[in-house]
Amino acid sequence: MDAENTGAAGSAGAGSADDSSAADTGSTGEVQLDNGIFRVTRWTIEPGGVIPMHRHEHEYVVVPMVTDSMHVRNSDGTEHTADLQAGVSYTRPAGSEHEVYNPDGDDAVIFVEIERL
Repeated sequence: MDAENTGAAGSAGAGSADDSSAADTGSTGEVQLDNGIFRVTRWTIEPGGVIPMHRHEHEYVVVPMVTDSMHVRNSDGTEHTADLQAGVSYTRPAGSEHEVYNPDGDDAVIFVEIERL
């Protein structure tokens, strides 16, 4: 889940989070810090929203801000549900390519993505 553009996350997502509006995809990415070493992006996926397919150019850490689940569809077509626990971080390698969506939640899925550039 790279913080990319609000339409796309990842390398393209978190890596290049631009502020597409939630009206476009139901997701928003806000870059909070980019100092050339780390990029920190806060992502919000509204119910029914998606961070479109993107590729992460950098290794990254995800810090969930909510306890909830989100769905992940990988570029190879495989899918899984990620169960998030607020404050419990996890990491993913560079090269991850996926889209992340919130198809059946009543609340927004919110997480902070930290990329090591």
